[in-house]
Amino acid sequence: MKQKVTPSTQEKVMRENDFIVSKTDLKGRITYGNRIFVEFSGYDLSELIGAQHNIIRHPDMPRAVFKLLWDTIEKGKEISAYVKNMAKDGSFYWVFANVTPDFDERGKICGYYSVRRKPKAEAVATVSGLYQAMLDAEQKAGARDAVAASTKVLTDLLAKNGVSYDQLIFSL
Repeated sequence: MKQKVTPSTQEKVMRENDFIVSKTDLKGRITYGNRIFVEFSGYDLSELIGAQHNIIRHPDMPRAVFKLLWDTIEKGKEISAYVKNMAKDGSFYWVFANVTPDFDERGKICGYYSVRRKPKAEAVATVSGLYQAMLDAEQKAGARDAVAASTKVLTDLLAKNGVSYDQLIFSL
């Protein structure tokens, strides 16, 4: 069961050569986490294995970002995203994540893996503003329509700039 963690303003910054690696099953339960994942999350490996990956979800992350992520990887495609995670002690850390489906020998998706590295500070500054606008839209729309409202903020930005999601993320 996920314990209630209160967010703090304490930031942990990844080192240039850090790679956070984790694997999950099809339902998003953690099946593997490397030493750097344990370090930044603040959880013991025994607390992470079997837990939902959203154990590290920060409330500053718009729900629409995770819907896009799941919609993409469930189709067998990879996705990259800037993500603000929350450690067990409430501190936060930003990552540039690449999430990829894991396929079995028959070509069926059997899980997912994610490799995260230190994001560029300028990209985090840009994404923070976008995510705040998406969160504002979610709160204004209410729980039932939150994801749709947040998604609209993102798709409107993409349309305004004439870029795809991937083009936006990789341009930051």
